[in-house]
Amino acid sequence: MRAESNGTSEYDVKAAFLFHFAQFVEWPDQAFHDRDTPLTYCTIGEDAFAGALDEALKGKHVGNRELRVRHLREREQIEGCQVLFVAATRGREQEDLGMANGHPVLTVGETDHFAQRGGIIGFCLEGKKVRFEINLDAAGLAQIKISAKLLTLAKTVLGTPKGD
Repeated sequence: MRAESNGTSEYDVKAAFLFHFAQFVEWPDQAFHDRDTPLTYCTIGEDAFAGALDEALKGKHVGNRELRVRHLREREQIEGCQVLFVAATRGREQEDLGMANGHPVLTVGETDHFAQRGGIIGFCLEGKKVRFEINLDAAGLAQIKISAKLLTLAKTVLGTPKGD
């Protein structure tokens, strides 16, 4: 996807990617309270999307799950988050990833080498094009399965797929 001068910002594109990522990811049952629990996207720190994520997800569903957005403050728990976006402006990437350790949370970030540092999906820019890398080992630790279709779209896939 491209972030062009036609009014689509980099964060509009990233918000669209985040919506689509959830369509190609499978969380373990314990990631949700029950079958009707919404799929919750959480941002931590300043909202880099400036409302674009809220707008992109408004009224949408993945499967039977309604989509919600929560903007976490400092030291808030990630309980109830299925997707955690760590903005580059945050500057506390390792602490944020540590907070997600042991939880079935899809961690997505935009700092350089986010996936290499233990995040599951890391955005990267090639010119004006938004691309992403996937860390399968990190996904395995979070008990998250990523579809082969999404893997084929990634710029880079780190680690190896785990058998069932």
